[in-house]
Amino acid sequence: MIDLRLPDVDRWSDRVVVALGQNPGVFTGPGTNTYLIGTGKRRILLDTGQGRDAYLPILDTALEQAGCEGIQEIVLTHGHEDHIGGARSVIERFGAMRISKRPWAGFDDRHGLVITPIGEGSVLRTEGATLRAIHTPGHAEDHLCFVLEEEGSLFSGDNVLGAGTTVIPSQGGDLLQYLNTLDRLLAQKPAVIYPAHGPLIRDGEGKIREYIAHRQKREDQILTALGEGPLAISELVARIYANYPDSLHQAAGESVGSHLRKLENEGRVTTATDRDVAPVRWKLA
Repeated sequence: MIDLRLPDVDRWSDRVVVALGQNPGVFTGPGTNTYLIGTGKRRILLDTGQGRDAYLPILDTALEQAGCEGIQEIVLTHGHEDHIGGARSVIERFGAMRISKRPWAGFDDRHGLVITPIGEGSVLRTEGATLRAIHTPGHAEDHLCFVLEEEGSLFSGDNVLGAGTTVIPSQGGDLLQYLNTLDRLLAQKPAVIYPAHGPLIRDGEGKIREYIAHRQKREDQILTALGEGPLAISELVARIYANYPDSLHQAAGESVGSHLRKLENEGRVTTATDRDVAPVRWKLA
């Protein structure tokens, strides 16, 4: 997503207007997609970007293009900074409102927000739209995706992106949970996916299947490389991601690390060196 560009504001359906969070970067691509959802005068705002000053004028433009007067409430897919970071500035601009997310103990407190807890099966309603929450850990333990019932579409947060693949971070990430999440999302049979980063996904089921196949391919590549002898994560990245820019190697290292933790839990790989001495090398069990 490094060179991907998207409009600051776009209408993706009769019920969905997207406003770009103005926070481009290696991990965010063009920026975080924030969504005005519904058809009434006040809409649900799904995710709030990172809190960049340039975002609020874009949100004003999105409200105008959506033909609405304000925001009913904020709903968050998860607590990573590029999703929750703009919540305070939105409240300062538009006034007090409910902020709903799945709690993450010890992680949410730093934002100083009053959170209304939601979770698996929670339903949020506004004029013209009904959101049903699905707990989808793997990228983050508090992650929720939302089915837009009127469309059969899916807001995927960071679990399925419009371009590129999802990072499984060491803090709060778990690859096995993530793979189970992809299976659950596939079972929803979404025709369209609205991702947190990147363009609209018009073949939802196909994209999820592509993600599942990609993870299997990466696992196979790791096992093949370790079959030739012990390697550190950086050495695995250099082999597997040789055709990718160096700027992506940090994220690639997170991904390889998540695969190794999964494979270790399955008894398929183990460390070949002392974990306290860097770099740790891995080998087939």
